[in-house]
Amino acid sequence: MSETVWIVQTTLSGEMNEAEVGMWCQPIIDSNLAACVEVKRTNSIFRWDERTQNIPEWDVQITTSETKKNKLISEIISKHPYDLPQIIWWSAQSAKEYYDWVQA
Repeated sequence: MSETVWIVQTTLSGEMNEAEVGMWCQPIIDSNLAACVEVKRTNSIFRWDERTQNIPEWDVQITTSETKKNKLISEIISKHPYDLPQIIWWSAQSAKEYYDWVQA
């Protein structure tokens, strides 16, 4: 049997170093808005100001519960350094034991 958890994803500037990214993510865990935050370097290609951009970024994936998802999204919006951050989310099925951990 599986249970539903939520994944919220955003990106941070690749100009931030690993410690700065960690300091941005740590309050999400400390405030119990999420069970887990995964970060990895990525490269984003997108159109901005009518120009194609190709820049390094940090991919930030956050695992949370349905009851905490909206508050987490609000927190990301209020703390994000970008004017228009990517904030997307989706549900995912998980093992019951993992679901129980995320709910805690």
